[in-house]
Amino acid sequence: MTTWDDILAAVTASFAGRGDEPRRHLEACWDATTPDQAAQRCVVAHYLADQQDDVAEEAAWDERALAAHGSVGDEDLAPIGVPSASAFLPSLHLNLGDDYLRLGRRDDAARHLTLAQESADLLSDAGYGAMIRAGIEGLQARLTELGEGTGPDEAGEPPPVQ
Repeated sequence: MTTWDDILAAVTASFAGRGDEPRRHLEACWDATTPDQAAQRCVVAHYLADQQDDVAEEAAWDERALAAHGSVGDEDLAPIGVPSASAFLPSLHLNLGDDYLRLGRRDDAARHLTLAQESADLLSDAGYGAMIRAGIEGLQARLTELGEGTGPDEAGEPPPVQ
C-alpha cells in the first residue's frame, strides 16, 4: 500500500513538468496501490497521465483515473485537501475531452466536455476552480473552431494541438 504522503511527494515532483523522474515516482506509487485504494489510484493516474509522451497513453491513464473515481467516496480525497471528491470530476472529464480531441475522437471529446460542463457547478469561482473552468472554455472553443462532424478531420488526421 502506498501512503498519501508518498503520493503527494510524487505529485509535487510532477509539477516541475514531464520527465523520467516524476513518471517513475508516480509509477512506483501506482504499483504500490491496491485495488481497494480507489482514491489513491484516481489521483496517481490523473497526474501520471500528464507524464506520458504519447497521447494514447495519456488517455489510457486519464481513463484509469475516471474509472477509479467511480469507487471514490465523497470524503476520500479530504486527506489531500479536496473536500469533495465529486469536485474532481470536472478536471477528469476535461482531461479526457482534451485527450480525445487530440486523438481525433471529436464525439468522445464533446461528450466529456458536456460532462465537465455539467459538473463545473461543483467548482469554486477562484483558484483551482477558475483554472478548470478556463480549461473547459478552451476545450469548448477548440471544438467549436473545428466545427461540426465526427472522427478525424477530412485528411484522416487528428486535429492539431493548440
